[in-house]
Amino acid sequence: MRGIREQRLAGEFQKEIYGIISEKLRAKFPGLSAIISVTSADVAPDLKSARIYISIYDADKERANRSFEVIKENAGFIRFELSKVMHIRTMPELRFLKDESMQYGEKIDKILSDLDVPCEDKKDE
Repeated sequence: MRGIREQRLAGEFQKEIYGIISEKLRAKFPGLSAIISVTSADVAPDLKSARIYISIYDADKERANRSFEVIKENAGFIRFELSKVMHIRTMPELRFLKDESMQYGEKIDKILSDLDVPCEDKKDE
C-alpha cells in the first residue's frame, strides 16, 4: 500500500505533467493528438523513478502512436520542466506507459452489447 506522501506526490505529478504536455510540449509539437490525458502516476518511495500512465484518444491510431512516441522521447524535457515547478530534492526518472483501460472498456462494452441474453423482467403473480 502506498503511503500518504507517495499518493500526494503522484497526484501532483499527474496534474503538473498534464499541464506540461498540454501547454509546453504541444507548443513544440503542434501535431500532437487532441485528447491526451495523464490517467495516473506511480511514484517510487525513494523518488528514483515514476511511472506515468498516458491515455491518448484519437480517431487516427497512427497519429495517436506518434503522439505517444513524442511524449516518450521528450521525457527529459518533461522532467526538466517538472523540476521547475516541483520543489523536491530528487526528481524521479519518468517512464511513460500507455493506459489502454478505455479501449479495454470499450471492447468489453461491445462484447456485452453483442450478447443476446433474454431479459426476465416478468414477476410471478
